Amino acid sequence: MTLCGWVDSYRDHSGVLFIDLRDRYGKTQVVVGPDSGADNQQLARSLRAEDVIRVVGKVALRPEGTTNPKLATGEIELRANRVECLNKSATPPFQPGAIDLPGEDLRLKYRYLDLRRPVMQQTLVLRHRIVKTMRDYFDEHDFLEIETPMLGRSTPEGARDYLVPSRVHPGEFYALPQSPQLYKQILMVAGYDRYVQVARCFRDEDLRADRQPEFTQLDLEMSFVTADDVMGIIEGLVAQVASTVLGHKISLPLPRMTYDEAMERFGHDAPDLRFGMELIDVTDLAAEAEFRVFRAAAEGGLRVRGINAKGAAAKYSRKNIDDLTAWVTQDFGAKGLVWFKVEDDGKLASPTAKNFEPGLLARIGERLGAEPGDFLLFVADSFEVTCKALYGLRKRFGQELQLYDPQAMHCSWIVAFPMFHYDEESKCWGAMHHPFTAPLPEHLELLKTDPGKCRAQAYDLVINGSEAGGGTIRIHDQQVQQSVFSLLGIDAETAKQRFGFLLDALQFGAPPHGGIALGLDRWVMLFGGLDNIRDCIAFPKTQKAADLMTGAPSEVDAKQVRELGIKLDKKS
Repeated sequence: MTLCGWVDSYRDHSGVLFIDLRDRYGKTQVVVGPDSGADNQQLARSLRAEDVIRVVGKVALRPEGTTNPKLATGEIELRANRVECLNKSATPPFQPGAIDLPGEDLRLKYRYLDLRRPVMQQTLVLRHRIVKTMRDYFDEHDFLEIETPMLGRSTPEGARDYLVPSRVHPGEFYALPQSPQLYKQILMVAGYDRYVQVARCFRDEDLRADRQPEFTQLDLEMSFVTADDVMGIIEGLVAQVASTVLGHKISLPLPRMTYDEAMERFGHDAPDLRFGMELIDVTDLAAEAEFRVFRAAAEGGLRVRGINAKGAAAKYSRKNIDDLTAWVTQDFGAKGLVWFKVEDDGKLASPTAKNFEPGLLARIGERLGAEPGDFLLFVADSFEVTCKALYGLRKRFGQELQLYDPQAMHCSWIVAFPMFHYDEESKCWGAMHHPFTAPLPEHLELLKTDPGKCRAQAYDLVINGSEAGGGTIRIHDQQVQQSVFSLLGIDAETAKQRFGFLLDALQFGAPPHGGIALGLDRWVMLFGGLDNIRDCIAFPKTQKAADLMTGAPSEVDAKQVRELGIKLDKKS
């Protein structure tokens, strides 16, 4: 057999040399003994980590007692009769096989070394398998994969566009697509009733661990469908990917919850349902309390809500509680944190307990299902602040108390999102999704009477507390579209300027249609059990949108800038 790869490790045992040869398929032990010849032994002794070699030899069983069950090749070895060094490696800044890794910046600078790590290779194999399963699934369901342009027109979609200057049209710009949204709607008008694409998207926005300036989404659109139809096709995809890639069985249909219910029960529109600890409202009981913080909140139209960390009372000291209080006030804007520990006799104990009538405390504990050893925490504030603070606490407790199996997969839908949010600064409505999102049929009249209560035909797929995809049914009725534009402060002239080509297309027999976009990078992160989306992308950017390996973004020649008719102002 002939094997080629990289030297992962090297050992010299009394004149017999052992080399672990590594490639993307794994490791194989190579033995260079006296019978391999003096030249081969001399060459083998000169090898170091990451040298590229070719070995020709015979496959043999390892001697009894020397097998390695941790390796797929652990029962065999390659006994060399010819060793060839194809390329010497400089001393690497870190070893791909090392247990202790350097900082992420160093790994991103030497990404080609980082990608040699087995876990990185396994992640990219997982990504390939997910994409292949998706393509096979949609092909089986009569979808056509159609590419849409990378150079398009700048349209406002919530984030800043990445702009590309045109040399042929001085002073004019293309925009890289934030999504294929408008193009896929036009494909529906064109009669391609089932479109799908593995699409590259670009958004110039502030980054987090699960965001990148360029990312990949599985994008699809369907004609003559309802929200149930779109969700149904995606549920089948979720089940097939989970089965094919992980060997997990997902029960269908997936559970559904409205946006309003999710915010009330969990304080977030993408709740992790692998564990309970729901938010419980006690505002009515707080109105009876002598405790000024609770009563003032209840009488002032605010909310008092709490969570029960079951059995966690002994795990949090007073210092821990002070840290939690500082965290919810600094990070979420809460005015404070009220807590109680449930004693063996069922009574609620804390420094604030003296401000409550014992019977009222008992009723509060009863509402939260309090039992001895439980840890109850409350926030009194606006609905939004109680959502953010208690959701943050719930998520933190879920991790710290290990309330769920990290290997478990829980998938669900959040539906009936608000159509609009009110911008206090501009004093006008804004679209929660995009201006082509259709309202629920029964909420059409609310566009005229109470837009804040209008709910959309919008749906998000949630996996383990992360949004894994989102979509809507689109507006295809011109009168409804104009009503939405009016609420958003978009007059006919502005609409024509921003979306004219789509509005023109919708006049020529547009079918009812809707779709969804699934974050492919996030799917790989979730299915791979990872917590950083950069580990799911071969060549990612940093949180400052920089490529440390290539040095992008970078300055360009002055000639290139002049050809584009651009004058640089580096001061700004």
